[in-house]
Amino acid sequence: MHRIGNLKALRERLSAMNVSAIIIPTNDPHFGEYTQDHYKVREWLSGFNGSAGTLVVTLKDAALWTDSRYFVQAAAQLQGSSIKLMRMKMEGTPSISQWILQQYPEGELVAIDRSLFSYSEYEALCSDLAPCKVQLIDDIFDGLWEGRPQLKFNPIIWLDRKYTGESSRSKHERITRALGLQDERFAYIVAMCDEVAWLCNIRGTDIEYNPLPQSYAIITNAAIHLFADLGSISDEVKAHLLNDGVELHPYSSFSELLAQLPAGTIRIASKSRTTVRDYMAMDAPGVRILEDPIRGGAVNYYKSIKNNWEKDGFCKAFLADGIAWCKVLKFIDDNLAAGNALNEWEIGEKFAQFRREDSNYRGESFEPIVAFGPAGALPHYSATKESSQIVGKNSFLLMDTGAHYIFGTTDTTRTIPVGELSQAQRRHYTLVLKGMIRLSMACFPKNTRGSQLDILARGPLFNDGAMYFHGTGHGIGHYLCVHEGPQSIRMEENPVTLEPGMVISNEPAVYIEGEYGIRTENVILVQEWKHNNVNEFYNFKTLTLVPVDLSPVEWDLLDAQESEWIRKYNLHVYETLVPHLAEEHAQWMREKYLG
Repeated sequence: MHRIGNLKALRERLSAMNVSAIIIPTNDPHFGEYTQDHYKVREWLSGFNGSAGTLVVTLKDAALWTDSRYFVQAAAQLQGSSIKLMRMKMEGTPSISQWILQQYPEGELVAIDRSLFSYSEYEALCSDLAPCKVQLIDDIFDGLWEGRPQLKFNPIIWLDRKYTGESSRSKHERITRALGLQDERFAYIVAMCDEVAWLCNIRGTDIEYNPLPQSYAIITNAAIHLFADLGSISDEVKAHLLNDGVELHPYSSFSELLAQLPAGTIRIASKSRTTVRDYMAMDAPGVRILEDPIRGGAVNYYKSIKNNWEKDGFCKAFLADGIAWCKVLKFIDDNLAAGNALNEWEIGEKFAQFRREDSNYRGESFEPIVAFGPAGALPHYSATKESSQIVGKNSFLLMDTGAHYIFGTTDTTRTIPVGELSQAQRRHYTLVLKGMIRLSMACFPKNTRGSQLDILARGPLFNDGAMYFHGTGHGIGHYLCVHEGPQSIRMEENPVTLEPGMVISNEPAVYIEGEYGIRTENVILVQEWKHNNVNEFYNFKTLTLVPVDLSPVEWDLLDAQESEWIRKYNLHVYETLVPHLAEEHAQWMREKYLG
């Protein structure tokens, strides 16, 4: 009931400001997937804690927009709050602007926080909300949210060149050349924390599940300027940064310095990744602001193409993670065979426990998804210690987890059968596996986009009248964010082509609401394959080293090439892991996955 009181206090504040509505996003000024607790205003007001969603509060109503991953979760968490759930991309669901205009067709003031919306979002809202007017405001919640968490700044870590393979000075030179502005004074704005971390070869622990320091950067002709909490940088790290051509500034001075850039300096900034506050700070009469000339952003693009050191690090990370997965899978198998009760949260904790045995482990890369039966149909289900199901019978246990190691980041999903399965369950399991295999085997020419390959993963399900709504593949960072761009494999068009060195997930799925979910996810690396007088061709190398349970497979649904691929994959996983396993784990793995 406290949420109702929070909404009431907010409405009183809006009324005092002569504002009729406020739009509250999930993000922070850096537009990352995860935010510090300080920015979780939407959750404080609504009770919905999913990673994606936008809350709109008017003087008389409230509604929350979220995507299909969170429909069930949001419906449960919004109960008793008076907040309506708006299911995005579903027929009959109005957009945020349409819903506000339904309430205020004559036009009113609609507030947005200038530090939480990108400039492109601001421009779109100004157009879409007319005759309503957008009112830019600063954060108003410090005075409303009693006990609001403060921003935290933890020690910043220097990542040695033996892991990164390239100095910040070299990255600066490459990006400067790519921008083509060597003869003109420029300032390239970097607001995304993972881009700053890659650029400066630093990591941190300011943001849950993301090994990042809260930070900004500006690239100029002469140097990289890092804006971070100076008290979090040790003398040793400071020496590394200065020696590598990185100049240091206080985190809080970023917007101020943008406003002080000389008029003749060309500003390069993406409207979609720069806040209204920061875009307006550097805008002035006679100033030239250019959009980033490289698709997906120059820093983001070069970060996505892993060098040999980074690729080698990924291989080490997936080896370490494969060992931990093997131990977890045997733990589950042994306990279920003995009739012991296992719950979802306990299994999620086992992953972290076994991963910690490796000294290079640096934490989970996202909140573990361990879901039995109907919970598996919720793509981003998260069990807690207090509300965790017991693993039952005659359904699937879906496990999607990943980890950070100092040399790479992992993300793997396996769905395992528990008890007897129905014919429909076995068929769905096989079709999901078939899609994963078909994408793994893809060979494609240079300049291929992810949307052109997406049908390989979805096709087997489409042919059966089934589908999934999320993307098939997302980029994965090198000891960075588990979800990164600019590349993707999904139905929606993305102009960024797949290039050698890009690391991306391969995760087809099917979800039967109220019954079960199935997802099989490997991580794949784009690599060169053939070059001839026709074109350059690429294919994928699978990095994941976790066996796939073949007991539910309906083999007549796989062709001979697909059957051979998955059997060879399990053999490769076994042969790679076995030198690092105790005999009891090696024997168990032989019997279960190679039989």
